[in-house]
Amino acid sequence: MMGAYFGEICALLTAVSWAFALIFFKRCGESIPPTALNLFKNCVGLLLMLVSMGCLWWFAPEQAGSLTGQSTYDLLILAFSGVIGIAIADTIFFAALNRLGVGLVAIVDCLYSPFVILIAYFYLPNERLLPLDYIGALLILSAVFISSRHAPPPNRTRRQVLEGVLLGALAMALMAWGIVMVKPIIDPKTHDFPLLWAAIIRLGAGTLVLAAGLLCTPVRRVDFAVFKPRAIWRSALPGAVLGTYISLLLWIAGFKWAASGKAALLNQTSTIFAILLATLLLKEAFSGRKALALLLAVAGASLVLLHSSVS
Repeated sequence: MMGAYFGEICALLTAVSWAFALIFFKRCGESIPPTALNLFKNCVGLLLMLVSMGCLWWFAPEQAGSLTGQSTYDLLILAFSGVIGIAIADTIFFAALNRLGVGLVAIVDCLYSPFVILIAYFYLPNERLLPLDYIGALLILSAVFISSRHAPPPNRTRRQVLEGVLLGALAMALMAWGIVMVKPIIDPKTHDFPLLWAAIIRLGAGTLVLAAGLLCTPVRRVDFAVFKPRAIWRSALPGAVLGTYISLLLWIAGFKWAASGKAALLNQTSTIFAILLATLLLKEAFSGRKALALLLAVAGASLVLLHSSVS
């Protein structure tokens, strides 16, 4: 049970790390196109993961793991998961963010954990949430909805809002599918694929496909200009480190050791952490509604965690 508890802690830390990353990505605004921002954060994350793997090989080779003996099928599933969940889903998510703004996209983001639970129901028949987990889920989702009830963003048409909602929903579904499909591969009870290798394969495949796609577009010079050092790197670089390198490792670790549904529910609290950080760092107002949402999220997350630790 300690492994499951550790996985849920990783899932919760994923939410914190991603919330910090969203603050930096928000500061980037619309000055970086979605595909360029996605490629930039992926390249930064992949570079750091390769450096981490090199350090493990040098200082603790027994902890680095190996691809020797791993099936080609598992490698292909991990790569396909990266294309779906990183190259495609993340780009769609940034496009939705540009259309909706943080407030509305946070509402659409609520679809993530239900999608994970639904897909896991069909992919992973042995995983089921218990009644207390559903109560925790209700508290977390209620908190996210309450905290995200903002007025529609200015200068947006009904069509743009509808497009953003549909794109956001599609991104959440693809992210959920991408992580659930690799659960049997990284699950220590069934296969126990090396964590860092799994992250590198997913991120590497997603980055290669995204870069190849950008090379085929007529605006590739604009997209690849993001790699030229400039002032926006002050937000884009820390956002990439937190949002790809740290968050991705914690995210996969959470799904590796914890049940998919519980990991997704704890991931969902990122919206609440983002509200707190926006209040502290961006000086956004902290209303009574946000305070209530925070209390509900903490209660829901605590219920999921405590229920797991005593079960």
